[in-house]
Amino acid sequence: MPLFDYSLLLTGRYHDMLVAGLLLSLQLLAASLMLALPVALAVALLRLAPVAALRGLGFAYVESIRNIPLLAHMLFWYFGAPELLPEDLKQRLYAGRIEAMSAVVALGLYTAAYMAEDIRSGIRAIPAVQMEAGRALGFGFLATMRRIILPQALRVTIPPLISQTLNLWKGTSVATVIGVAELMYQAGQVESATFRSAESFAFATAAYLTVSMLITGAASWYQHRFPPRAL
Repeated sequence: MPLFDYSLLLTGRYHDMLVAGLLLSLQLLAASLMLALPVALAVALLRLAPVAALRGLGFAYVESIRNIPLLAHMLFWYFGAPELLPEDLKQRLYAGRIEAMSAVVALGLYTAAYMAEDIRSGIRAIPAVQMEAGRALGFGFLATMRRIILPQALRVTIPPLISQTLNLWKGTSVATVIGVAELMYQAGQVESATFRSAESFAFATAAYLTVSMLITGAASWYQHRFPPRAL
């Protein structure tokens, strides 16, 4: 038996399992990111709202999410949250892809808490006088944000958001604990079936590293293409 069987990774059933796991991990990344970004923007605006109660709501979300491990979030959305739903809705969920849906919700809401702070920092980097100018022109808080503040804040916010996307990509591996057939889950299945630990986890390691480097490269390209400028 060869020390490292490359054929296991290049062709056959186990290759297909690993590739399917990689594709599902990428789908989790995309779906979670689509959930995280609008939630993060909404929470960031709550954190900066002129009403104290709204600021408190945003603060409570960020602190409660960030101070609980991602694993606990994953287990809650899979085992706990469905039990709080009406019986008919719960049965429909269990009949579908509840594992993947729970993972997307957990990853998206968890990442949103971190992204919200990055967006808030980007907004606060804009001189306060621009908010005052917008209000003097008759715009409300949301209109001033949309027309004046957010377009400028986006320039300084994208690099840290890309960094959070990298953390989100690595976090998809936690979904294996609730049975989502993503990359780490499939690597474990291949290892159990073939007893070839080196090959199966080498594939997973190379896949995570490749996608991570692509995300890091995107952040580096953006910083070179749109360097920070004084506001």
